[in-house]
Amino acid sequence: MTETSDSPPAPKVKPQPDRLYGRARGHALRPRQHLLLEATLPRLAVREEHFADPKSAFAVRPSSLWLEVGFGGGEHARALAEANPDTGLIACEVFDNGICSLLSALVPEGGEESAPVPGNLRLWTEDARHLLAGLPDECLDGLFLMFPDPWPKSRHAKRRFVHPETLGNLARVLKPGAFWRIASDDPTYQDWVRDVLAAQTLFHVTPPATVRPDGWPPTRYEAKAFAAGRHPLYWQLTRKP
Repeated sequence: MTETSDSPPAPKVKPQPDRLYGRARGHALRPRQHLLLEATLPRLAVREEHFADPKSAFAVRPSSLWLEVGFGGGEHARALAEANPDTGLIACEVFDNGICSLLSALVPEGGEESAPVPGNLRLWTEDARHLLAGLPDECLDGLFLMFPDPWPKSRHAKRRFVHPETLGNLARVLKPGAFWRIASDDPTYQDWVRDVLAAQTLFHVTPPATVRPDGWPPTRYEAKAFAAGRHPLYWQLTRKP
């Protein structure tokens, strides 16, 4: 994106609330899901003591570090971790049902307390903005935001993760040249992303792809979009020097 003095202004919205999400649980949890949260999650959890040196959260110190904000059912995070064993991935999600979906795919029934877990995957299960605020400068090599909640009503725009207030902190934690991937199938959110990105000068932005690029793992939300006749867009941004 070319920087000019007449770049469009950022959308005017209210300051972001203390949290961006609504309820943190959907359907009632089954006994195994409770066990996964009690016995498996602590073995994968990022803690605040890791903030100053996030690579220390992993079993083996990774060569690079990625962050996924809102991993949903976890299939995208699992695919990334499996395909990139030398990269540490911190995957963020607040919804218990999604967290349990990922955990149940990682360990077999009966292995909640002792089955091996991926050494290069760690989870943060609170607001991702709290984690981002605690991370050191230029610690991330990549960031993923795949099919976030669009909060389609105008009065809810302040809850969107792509927001003028978040861009500065995202740029702070990303290394120069690091990438940020965004995917959305919601027309309102797509327009919002275009407007927010057009008004900033921290990231290089190219036109979004209309077909999922090679190397981007599919997600269940993308599949739901196709089934409903919606057309996702895929952005890849680069942190400017």
